[in-house]
Amino acid sequence: MLPIPAATMDIYCIDPTQDERWEQFLRAHPDASLFHSSAWLKALHATYGYRPLLLTTSAPNQPITAGIPFCSIQSWITGSRLVSVPFSDHCQPLVDRQEANRGIWEVFPQLLEREHCNYIELRSVTRDVSWLRQTGFAQCATFIHHQLDLRRPLSVLFDRLHKSCVQRKIRRAEREGLVYSEGTSDELLNQFYSLQALTRRRHGMPAQPLSWFRNLRDFLGDTLKVRLALRDGRPIASILTVRYKDTLVYKYGCSECTSHKFGPMPFLFWETIQRAKSDGAVQFDLGRSDSDQEGLIAFKEHMGAAASTLTYYRYPAKTANSSRLGAFMRRPLVSAWSARLPSILLRVASKLLYRHMA
Repeated sequence: MLPIPAATMDIYCIDPTQDERWEQFLRAHPDASLFHSSAWLKALHATYGYRPLLLTTSAPNQPITAGIPFCSIQSWITGSRLVSVPFSDHCQPLVDRQEANRGIWEVFPQLLEREHCNYIELRSVTRDVSWLRQTGFAQCATFIHHQLDLRRPLSVLFDRLHKSCVQRKIRRAEREGLVYSEGTSDELLNQFYSLQALTRRRHGMPAQPLSWFRNLRDFLGDTLKVRLALRDGRPIASILTVRYKDTLVYKYGCSECTSHKFGPMPFLFWETIQRAKSDGAVQFDLGRSDSDQEGLIAFKEHMGAAASTLTYYRYPAKTANSSRLGAFMRRPLVSAWSARLPSILLRVASKLLYRHMA
């Protein structure tokens, strides 16, 4: 693609899903995550039609040395925008201070105009973002992020689990004869999705479309795992994880509320931790939580995970307080509608709704 001229240098905008240099760069970069990957971007495009693009200072005939992936979202409901990247917990700009000083930010006004977008959103995972504020970004949201260090011995990891909230429930699950199962088959994916739809309905929200999870499975391959807890052969809880480099990422979790007393979620996470360690993972990324999700935050901390702050930024600064469909969807009237709409209609509506929510 032709370069976008800046005052100090040329900035290039390419399709990261079609350029092999991007994956080569990610394999070597210590801050690269699942959400930077071509597979994640391809699943987004296949499900929602978002167009991926990469902003880089590297010319077409050079190795990529810095980059920020985006998806272009065209929405008449929530506003057209560039997001790095949709449905991710975090997607750190892979640009060091030297690259920032070379002028990569100078092209943002031109980029917004060319893509017919109103704003840019970045989802940072580090606190050293003073250079973002200096280039016209403003904070728009904060979340709590949890990670569990798997380098400790398994016995230490178990001892760090909360004794009554986690250890006791794991023992209860074992007494109840809960069975662990994992895989990527259509049967397991459908069982996960049934529980996911029940859980989201319980929270007054539609589930993302089944096509999203199928596309993730198809593009991510066997790095994605559906993990199930079964009681008497029936699925009662499930989580979906993805292995990226030496990190296991927890992305989705769901359960049957009447079975919580049997401890299926603590059981699932402990089984997952044991398998992740045996497979050589050194970090378990438990993802983000809204600051008001006290129960979810407590659960992750009871697993022994360390908390940090995720901060999202928008450019230009005046857009930082603009409304989002996600906030709209949490209104009581909409939640009641989501809880009562027939399942078949809710599934039809979910793809359209989530296309505007990223």
